[in-house]
Amino acid sequence: MAQRRALVDKEIDISISKQCSLMSLHRSGIYFTPEKESKENLAIMEKLDKQYFLTPFYGIRRLTAWLSKEDHQVNRKQFKRLMGLVGWQTIYRVPKTTVSDKTSYKYPYLLKNLSITRPNQVWAMDIT
Repeated sequence: MAQRRALVDKEIDISISKQCSLMSLHRSGIYFTPEKESKENLAIMEKLDKQYFLTPFYGIRRLTAWLSKEDHQVNRKQFKRLMGLVGWQTIYRVPKTTVSDKTSYKYPYLLKNLSITRPNQVWAMDIT
């Protein structure tokens, strides 16, 4: 993509829109140049990178409170974006809800190999 964008030349006789259509590019990608991160955001990301090795289990709320003590005013949305740029993923235990209990009895499914061919052959009951 970047290679094709570099091939678009503004000085030749072919219009930019025609060049973009020939190379399957959007014109907005030619004109738009993204802004660089501010110095404050770079300082915050550097602090985040150092803090990640100390406390990888901190979440967004705890880190936002930690940064407010460090005299940086960052809201949660901005902080989440910066966490994505740094590559921070909070490490936490997930609940194991699908692990079955080995001691409990498992009732077999009795209709497993039965082909149901007529009405009222199999009944079900729900007691909830």
